[in-house]
Amino acid sequence: MTTIRKTLLALLATLATQGVWAQAYPSKAIRVVVPFPPGGGTDIIAREVTQRVAAATGWSFVIDNKPGAGGNLGVDAAAKAPADGYTLVLGQTSNLAINSTLYAKMPYDAQKDLAPIVLVASAPLVMVTGATSPYKTLADAVNAAKANPGGVNFASPGNGTVAHLASELFQKAAAVKTQHVPYKGAAQALTDVISNNVQLYMSSVPTLLGQIKQGKLRALAVTSAKRVDDLPDVPTVNESGYKGFEAATWFGFLAPTGTPADVVARLNTEFNKALALPELRKKLGNEGADVAGGSAEQFAALIRSETVRWGRIVKESGARVD
Repeated sequence: MTTIRKTLLALLATLATQGVWAQAYPSKAIRVVVPFPPGGGTDIIAREVTQRVAAATGWSFVIDNKPGAGGNLGVDAAAKAPADGYTLVLGQTSNLAINSTLYAKMPYDAQKDLAPIVLVASAPLVMVTGATSPYKTLADAVNAAKANPGGVNFASPGNGTVAHLASELFQKAAAVKTQHVPYKGAAQALTDVISNNVQLYMSSVPTLLGQIKQGKLRALAVTSAKRVDDLPDVPTVNESGYKGFEAATWFGFLAPTGTPADVVARLNTEFNKALALPELRKKLGNEGADVAGGSAEQFAALIRSETVRWGRIVKESGARVD
């Protein structure tokens, strides 16, 4: 009886401590690692969502941009941070579901070292060229690539990103070969695309929508199953003659594995409240993103299924980063 009594008392003490800690959380600023440079789609979404949560709760968030290695550097930094709820990361498809197959060696295991909190949004990709480019349509770009194999540059935000692999898939579908030019994030590539130093570029709609609307870029096609509301005149790759083509990237918040379950649940609740706000949904929609939300378990299931899907695509494409 003494042993049982001691065990029960210890359990009650643990639960009481967790309850008090959860009520006090957060007692300081929460660092949100963004594993890409400022100005890209991941950065935009992280700032928009955390600003709404901060406004509703009084919490403080600090955005910490840590780009490099297709997002691996930033995600690894978050995965190895103390599991106390004060470091989060806004991961996305490449660093959560693609890189484990793409890279010969990974510094973290996305499914073991990170605790999913909530899926924030998904977004199609858009293929663009400079506003003064001779390519007026997707067919123009394909014809140019066929006439000059390897002579057309096709840039992406980095090796192994969804944009890179989607462009490889498109080349396979169109039976063309272009020269891949990887950049260290979307923002760094924009100057070269706008000035026609590279002919074609693919990235997420939230990243490129502003430049498209400003007339600096010409959108040739989107990779979603249907047209994007904010780009109603831009056809899909599917309707441009490549049946069944579809690709998208998604974004979600995670914490280091071991973060207390009640803290993860609290974060999930507050993020979902923010994602339900009409003004945030409109803002992200205007940036070309589809707001998601849901449970931590649903996000974990998505990461598992997408790892299998994109792993197959990586192997078929032959892409590899050592």
